[in-house]
Amino acid sequence: MSPSPDTSSPTVMPAPSAGPFSVLVVEDQPSVRAALVGELRHAGVSDVFEADSAEAAVQAFRQRRPDLVLLDIRLAGKNDGYWVAQQMREAEAGGWTPIIFLSGLDSDLDVWRGIEAGGDDYLVKPVKPIVLVAKLRAMRRLLDMRRRLVTLSEELHEANQRLNEIVELDALTGLINRRGFDRILHSEILAARRDGTPLTLMLCDLDHFKRYNDSRGHVQGDACLKEVSRVLRDVCLRPRDVASRYGGEEFALILPNTPRSGAMTFARALGQMLKVRSIAHPVGRHHHLHSGRGHQRRGHADPRGRSTVCRQGAGA
Repeated sequence: MSPSPDTSSPTVMPAPSAGPFSVLVVEDQPSVRAALVGELRHAGVSDVFEADSAEAAVQAFRQRRPDLVLLDIRLAGKNDGYWVAQQMREAEAGGWTPIIFLSGLDSDLDVWRGIEAGGDDYLVKPVKPIVLVAKLRAMRRLLDMRRRLVTLSEELHEANQRLNEIVELDALTGLINRRGFDRILHSEILAARRDGTPLTLMLCDLDHFKRYNDSRGHVQGDACLKEVSRVLRDVCLRPRDVASRYGGEEFALILPNTPRSGAMTFARALGQMLKVRSIAHPVGRHHHLHSGRGHQRRGHADPRGRSTVCRQGAGA
């Protein structure tokens, strides 16, 4: 028989709480379990769950996800509290729930076994209410600190993602810049080699753009680059298609899972879209988008693809 919790200590005030707090009590002796549940409710714990066996404890832990576990070491059946703690730790997948072992055994070896099994603290029965509340306060503070750290880590991760997005965007056109292009292309080459899928890289530049920029001025030149960028962005319909500004009047398109025939069809469609948005050149011609494509199939670069150049008679 496990000794009952000592309730002779003076009444203690409930522990302060910033929100809901749940505790799973694992104890096979009904009277002991009832006494613990009563003390927890008196201490202000909002939700108390109960389990009277090792298997029921693991099931309740997975279903309820309590904030704290009070776990008796000696349980009826073939599995003890050490086994329960190990199962709980395996079920958390990177999370952390404080586990306090309860036992009438207080040797150094018993404490060591409890910590090794996944426990965070150790209470000797009979448990005094004032000690129980003190442990609840301490574990609650640790849990609140961990939650704040997780929140801060998530916010930092989101901020880093936004920063990377800003760093990898071209300020003028809004397309991916050279830095982002290099990173994405490297990643897509590795993916194409791993999956054995084709990958097309299309490099484009605007013929006679310097003459246009010198004649019309940089404001009109910037407007021309923005217009071309909008066209390139519009033709990248699939989630992994990427349009980037390679530098100056040069652009690059990364088209994963696109074979040679698909690249030629894509180039013709791009030319047609550019014709619709033609921008007159001051010397009586339209800008021509000069595009060359590189093709990788089944993880090997295709030198013939790199030498293929398609001229688009497109006003851009």
